[in-house]
Amino acid sequence: MLGRIVASAAILFASFSSLAGDGHNHQEAPIADMSKAYKLIEQPQAVPANGKIHVEELFWYGCGHCFSLEEHVNSWSAKLPSDVEFSRVPAMFGKSWVVHAQMYYVGEVLGITEKSHGDIFNAIHINGKRLQRKSEQQEFFAAYGVSEEDFNKAYSSFTVKSRLQQGDKRIRAYRVSGVPAIVVNGKYLVDASSAGGQKNMFKVVNYLIEQERHK
Repeated sequence: MLGRIVASAAILFASFSSLAGDGHNHQEAPIADMSKAYKLIEQPQAVPANGKIHVEELFWYGCGHCFSLEEHVNSWSAKLPSDVEFSRVPAMFGKSWVVHAQMYYVGEVLGITEKSHGDIFNAIHINGKRLQRKSEQQEFFAAYGVSEEDFNKAYSSFTVKSRLQQGDKRIRAYRVSGVPAIVVNGKYLVDASSAGGQKNMFKVVNYLIEQERHK
């Protein structure tokens, strides 16, 4: 299975690159039928039993559409209701994806993700940095006051390795074929295709949150 995923990574990467101007940011059409604006996940996944509705963003730092979605993610998450919990899960469909996923989890362990997350997207998509090498990532995190020693400890830590395994397992369980995508309460998958555009994605997410509130 891993071989098939790695083999398909180049296809996925080419697909994301070629779709850079495919209309995701054009004027979105109104959602005519909300029941068709999301997909049911075949095997729903457990979410934290804390009484909150869990929303997950599935992404890859190298994905142009994930980069453009950040504007909508930030706008939506800034007004997060108290009964909703938001988290991110980096997808790992190839070696370069795994490297970026590790960088995300290193940021989490170092406690700087809220500061560094958007900057990583900007570094890749605006400044043209690949951030694929360990030395590049160490230099990047140094700007946040992270010492080389602390970076190396986090990079090789059991916590990061464990989160990589857990995240990969979760992505596979959702059976997604591309990113960005949003999962609501481990049950519903929303992407730009199903919602009719990126701007519509969180309209659908909010609808699903409301449905979950009444269950």
